[in-house]
Amino acid sequence: MNDLRRSRFRDSKQDSRTAREVPQTPQTLSPTYKLAFADDAFLYRPELRPVRLQLELLKTEMALDEEGVDSTIVLFGGARIPEAANKAGARTKTLSDLSVYYEEARRFARMMTERSLAGGGRDDIIATGGGPGVMEAGNRGAADAGGKSIGLNIVLPHEQAPNPYVTPELCFNFHYFAIRKMHFLMRARAVCVFPGGFGTLDEMFETLTLIQTGRMVQVPFLLFGRAFWEKIINWDALADAGTISVQDLSLFRFVETAQEAIAAIDNWDGAGTKRSEIPGR
Repeated sequence: MNDLRRSRFRDSKQDSRTAREVPQTPQTLSPTYKLAFADDAFLYRPELRPVRLQLELLKTEMALDEEGVDSTIVLFGGARIPEAANKAGARTKTLSDLSVYYEEARRFARMMTERSLAGGGRDDIIATGGGPGVMEAGNRGAADAGGKSIGLNIVLPHEQAPNPYVTPELCFNFHYFAIRKMHFLMRARAVCVFPGGFGTLDEMFETLTLIQTGRMVQVPFLLFGRAFWEKIINWDALADAGTISVQDLSLFRFVETAQEAIAAIDNWDGAGTKRSEIPGR
């Protein structure tokens, strides 16, 4: 059927090329004459936001399908956490001390990628925000194992380029934070959160909220670095106040090392959820 349709109708690429070759007249030079899908000024209009949202959702979804990504292991974490070899240049002593989690993220990603490749390479693909710090460590660990990894970058006011370890065919750029976060979770089989700042906290709490409220299937949810997380968030105070239930504290577990994280994933109740079983897909 697809071949039949292609044989009967001109495709958009053909018409776009033809439209650029028409004689220049007052009529053809008018912005209204441009093909809608080839008119940047039109696509950037505020009224086209719903279309742009859909395009960001669809482009990444199609590319991940085409690259054979069935499930992911998501790594969230701070962009400012340095590699251990560079920790002397960290802006604070705490950041220098947290460099251990760059190494654990790299080790964890390497180990998970090795397992993924042994199983065919379609499941448990490492996915990060594609930036520096913990994100770089995750993509780097996947590269150490000879596997592919995903980078979901976003345009920020200051210049930001993807780290060099993201698989080029799986490197994406977003305008909308909301769509980017959807893609983090749509294929997630586990979520690992390393120490970080506002962005990491945002990603962590949104994911926990989705799981807590039943809007997302429960997956292994691991916090690397108990001392860090218990210092900045008083989890027990939330339960004591009744703003969350005591049972909500079981939605996540603390781990310190890559080996602990893998064991927690393997022994998590319900681990191994298939992408097709995720509600709302």
